[in-house]
Amino acid sequence: MSHHLFLLSPSDTPIYSLTHYSTRLVQTTTSTLSSNLPTWSTSAFAGTLTALSGASSATQSHHVQGGGVRMGGGQDRHVIQMIANASLDVIEDVMRKESAMYLKSVDKFNEWTVSAFITPGNMKFILLHENKNDDGIRSFFHDVWELYLKTMLNPFHTAHSPIRSTVFDARVRASAKKYL
Repeated sequence: MSHHLFLLSPSDTPIYSLTHYSTRLVQTTTSTLSSNLPTWSTSAFAGTLTALSGASSATQSHHVQGGGVRMGGGQDRHVIQMIANASLDVIEDVMRKESAMYLKSVDKFNEWTVSAFITPGNMKFILLHENKNDDGIRSFFHDVWELYLKTMLNPFHTAHSPIRSTVFDARVRASAKKYL
């Protein structure tokens, strides 16, 4: 199971991104409806994401640490970025209606759910995830926001420029491991 984090400046310029592969097991429940469907109906659109990403069948799956399987061979990165960019309009619509910083699930594309966190300075933190974990995602966003504020307080860092700090990256990864 993977999570993709994007930090965007107020002008929607990406300043940081992270892909985190979680080793946590997700409890899945099978509904009686899905168990009664024919196998062709559940697999008919299985190649949609692969086709969009341009990945070939030879690079379709890779094993990752923890026994999971990751799709796309790294080429699905462009599809993930497309989903995050496409969700910006939905995020801005929700921002106009709600005054909350944590916007929960604002959009969904295939198996990806998009959650967003908007700072008072109009920074957008976008997380693409596959499972529902509202409390963990909220805590993760608050940790990332705190780390972002500490980075902005650094006099050697220019506001709204890409974050290349290895300390920031390590702490965001530790927070992702803890909450996601």
